[in-house]
Amino acid sequence: MKNVRTSVLFLLTPILLTACINLAKKENIQSAKLIANPIIDGYFADPCIVKDGDTFYIYATIDPWGGEELAVFSTKDFLTFDRHHLNWPTKKACTSDGSNNSMVWAPSVRKAANGKYYMYVSVGSEIWAGVSDLPLGPWQNAKEDNSPLVASSDFPDVHTIDADCFIDDDGQAYLYWGSGFHWINGVCMAVKLNPDMISFQGEPVDVTPADYFEAPYMIKRFGKYYLMYSSGKAIDATYKMGYAVGNSPLGPFETGINSPILETSADSTTYGPGHHSVFNEGGQDYILYHRIFPQDSAYVLRQLCVDSLNFDANHNILKVKPTGIVNF
Repeated sequence: MKNVRTSVLFLLTPILLTACINLAKKENIQSAKLIANPIIDGYFADPCIVKDGDTFYIYATIDPWGGEELAVFSTKDFLTFDRHHLNWPTKKACTSDGSNNSMVWAPSVRKAANGKYYMYVSVGSEIWAGVSDLPLGPWQNAKEDNSPLVASSDFPDVHTIDADCFIDDDGQAYLYWGSGFHWINGVCMAVKLNPDMISFQGEPVDVTPADYFEAPYMIKRFGKYYLMYSSGKAIDATYKMGYAVGNSPLGPFETGINSPILETSADSTTYGPGHHSVFNEGGQDYILYHRIFPQDSAYVLRQLCVDSLNFDANHNILKVKPTGIVNF
């Protein structure tokens, strides 16, 4: 009798295990949040995101082509959002003798090792740096003389926009920035930052990967450095998201397998996706990016979207599948 029971139990074990796995999958699907892209009503671009406590803060360009200030939203669940006003940056506060008429664009916000928040933002085709104790401010220019961190005249062959601050595991910060002129010849500059977050350790270097146009974004995974970026023309279907991999924050970088990882879909539902940021929640990576809402005009309108970012067994970034399903 004992042998019969043992045999029956042996036969039932894989069946019971399969049932448990299927039930767990069903519960995960039921608990997943269906987030409809775009996640926010209105037209915004170039998003970055930080989390403070249980709240996410999203900073973005106001379309078309920027505004006098940034758009800022807070959310706990990516289903409801509150909009906020920041005292800085503004076009008026961030204008130098070398500034052009470009508005407030493309913020990058990070919490530094000293506990303060730093923002690197493009205004007038120059990079400005701000500092605050809290995500919503009050903010102020991090430089006492209220000048830009990187002036347009510092690197005349580089369109000085689209800064990204990356902070390594040891707390060391790096700054990346750069685009091209006339939709071609993008250049990516990089430099190690001092602890004050506004002065450079050495001279900035050119780390431009192949097929780079603008919007650098650095992440570190599996001991490797993934320099993500946008390529193509920012106003049409050629705009897309790629990445390159290196063993150091300053490169050299080689084009990643599966790059580009996100581009215009066959049905154009996802059109001209790019200029993104990455965040991790519950051990899962996600990308926050914009896609183009096509206009028969001299400008584009863009919308904010979020999707999961995944890697294969060899640590290559997989192609992104825009679904809007997020399992926080």
